[in-house]
Amino acid sequence: MELRHLRYLVALQDCMSFRRAAEQVHVTQSTLSHQIAQLESELGTLLFDRVGKRLLVTEAGDLFIPIARRALQEVDSGVRALAASSHGVHGHLRIGTTNTFNLGLVPECVAALFERHPTVHVDVVELTADLVSQQLLAGSIDIGVSYRPRDMSGLAFEPLYEEQMVLVVAPSHKFARRKRLRMAELHGAPLVLMPREFATRQMLDQCFETCRAVPQIVAQMNTIAPALRLVEHSAIGTITSERALSENSPLARIPLEAPTPIRTPGIVWRDDGARTAPMRSFAAIVRQVGAHRAKGREVPAKRSQRRRV
Repeated sequence: MELRHLRYLVALQDCMSFRRAAEQVHVTQSTLSHQIAQLESELGTLLFDRVGKRLLVTEAGDLFIPIARRALQEVDSGVRALAASSHGVHGHLRIGTTNTFNLGLVPECVAALFERHPTVHVDVVELTADLVSQQLLAGSIDIGVSYRPRDMSGLAFEPLYEEQMVLVVAPSHKFARRKRLRMAELHGAPLVLMPREFATRQMLDQCFETCRAVPQIVAQMNTIAPALRLVEHSAIGTITSERALSENSPLARIPLEAPTPIRTPGIVWRDDGARTAPMRSFAAIVRQVGAHRAKGREVPAKRSQRRRV
């Protein structure tokens, strides 16, 4: 079945005459008749009854032709949207993201968006992962770059890559030279973590519960930058994504296991399907950057040992 079959079918219902329909779609009457017969054969049912010189739509035709008409409308709409995008993307884009992504990924993607579409106006709001979901549902933002929402009601999530979290400590810390660390070894260890309302903290708490470890949470901070400063100047550790650290950071990064804490960053949308041209353009850039970051960074832990958020 090809698009031309659907166009011929819709034209025939509109005209209820092979001659007039053939003129409308610019083919011969015999070609139109052959193509409709071919479509009916493929579907295994008649869409029209021929009663003398009259055409009557069958019950199957009543069912199928409206669907074919909507399909053509969607295709034509897509073609028009592509044509419009070739002339440049305009409009306003509201992005919600967490602190981790606002340190690198989102600014990089926004810069690429401006390079491609300089007339787009962008607002970036830094939120918790839960607030990204809430503001998407409220219509306060258009798109989110965050971790997989705990509650997917009304939302769609497109994963980008998997992110292994690591223990981060000062170079003088007793764990600084370890190649790997079991999470149970953090029992009683002083840590600075995000507050309990953060999805990442809840995932880490589940990991500690799994291995029956109770770390000493000496401080809670809702952004990673001050936590890293505290770690740098004390014997306190933290657990975060390795990507949260700059390349020249002196802090030690130790992979964790048994279980390995894993986060899944991605694009979050409302699931109503309403996506503007700036949203689609930004999402395409995020996918490209995400694919580049994921390349060569496979997470080695077994799935049975992972905890996700």
